[in-house]
Amino acid sequence: MNLTVALDVRAELGECPVWSVEEQALYFVDIKGRALYRFEPATGTHHTFPMPEEIGCIGLRKDGGFIAGFRSGLWLLDADGSRTRKLADNPEDQRTSRFNDGRVDPAGRFLAGTIDEPKEGGKAHLYRYDSRGLATLAGGLLTSNGVAFSPDGRILYHSDTPTFTVWRYSYDPVTGAATDKTLFARLQPTDTDRGRPDGAAVDEEGCYWTALFEGGRIQRYSPEGRLLAEYPVPAGCPTMVCFGGADLKTLYVTSARTGRAENELAAFPHSGSLFTMPVDVPGLPEYEFDLSV
Repeated sequence: MNLTVALDVRAELGECPVWSVEEQALYFVDIKGRALYRFEPATGTHHTFPMPEEIGCIGLRKDGGFIAGFRSGLWLLDADGSRTRKLADNPEDQRTSRFNDGRVDPAGRFLAGTIDEPKEGGKAHLYRYDSRGLATLAGGLLTSNGVAFSPDGRILYHSDTPTFTVWRYSYDPVTGAATDKTLFARLQPTDTDRGRPDGAAVDEEGCYWTALFEGGRIQRYSPEGRLLAEYPVPAGCPTMVCFGGADLKTLYVTSARTGRAENELAAFPHSGSLFTMPVDVPGLPEYEFDLSV
């Protein structure tokens, strides 16, 4: 199986692909390009919705539209990307912090983490948002990433990208509590390979797929944390994976091109584009954010 270009958008920092089963369409963001994309693979059509600030992540919303994490905080969006209501401020110093990776949980809450842009003080966090407001699930992070859930919703995966580490928690879908933090996987950087875990998704067998930023590949891990397979991506910096298609057996991968060296872009001219490949094991449908939870 090889990854090929699905949409040659060449985003600055493509991220957070989310598949809508109802629409049979893929949504993803360009953080640095301040945009939300909608792509229909069946027709090849796509639309770009400009954003007023950096948008790090989105989640599908019950009854339509999205919840989204921006530098300023969490917002509700209409289906056309228009911001309608601010739910919570980013509680960190917004000069050096923005919301990054996020995902809706089995009950309809939104989990979203931040990035400590200087990557010096471990000031980033993973948060949970529901009708009770914003609550902290994890702290001391550099770049919160890789949020994904096991098929039964009782295991939460989460990575801190610059530390090359993926963690797993026991997760209570009823209360939204994350406990029993344990090491799931730790990558070993080398002088020639700085690949580190970025955005992720879980398939129907409970295997964890992660994109390796600056690693030029994606990996699939067993539920026990054993590396099962890896696939090269025609971009040096893949950023996140998701499953789509009518049977959820199409893998999509976003990527980045901002700040990349000229020789890297010459080797990978489609950096920033959306890539795809068929897979044997289907993914899981995305949960929808429920404001009433």
